[in-house]
Amino acid sequence: MSEHDLNWKYADDAVVESDAIARARQQSLELGIDPVSPAVGAQLALLAAASRAESIIELGTGVGVSGLWMLRHARGAMLTSIDTETEYQQHARQHFADAGVQAARIRLITGRAGEVLPRMNESSYDLVFVDADAASVIEYVEHGLRLARPGGSVVVAHALWRGRVADPAKRDETASAFRSLITELEASAAVATAISPVGDGLLQIVRLGS
Repeated sequence: MSEHDLNWKYADDAVVESDAIARARQQSLELGIDPVSPAVGAQLALLAAASRAESIIELGTGVGVSGLWMLRHARGAMLTSIDTETEYQQHARQHFADAGVQAARIRLITGRAGEVLPRMNESSYDLVFVDADAASVIEYVEHGLRLARPGGSVVVAHALWRGRVADPAKRDETASAFRSLITELEASAAVATAISPVGDGLLQIVRLGS
């Protein structure tokens, strides 16, 4: 096992998930959904807590793993979550209830993110999490930066896309989209960015300004 793989495994193994998150993770795997890794979940929880997030929106509900993590230490936050799969969202609703999250704090929207996001209010969210169709990541981040309040964060899963983003010889559509996105963001004075290697890569963007 490489040093990178050892570090990645250690970061995941060091995380203790709640029973509710562990159950949601197990169901995700049974349904063939790729949930955020424990280390990514822990980082999402930290970001939500550090920013004192009150309003969170995520693209890609799954059965609620990432949502549960973001609400773990942001106990007063409201979560809006978008997914194309009604069945997954029904499972997510049950996992939120089992975790003691009040139904009034959760808004689940069934639909394609590209169609739903233009209808959402701009500058309204403290934290935007993108874990949806990776090929559309540039479009989703553009929407996310519009939705994030000044000082708010947009966080993108799979930013290293199975190691392909770091290899310039890999020119598939998704790897190229992530490389273009990262390059554009680094050149922008409107945001601050950082890439964490946890999971499959976690791109963190803060919208600057007031």
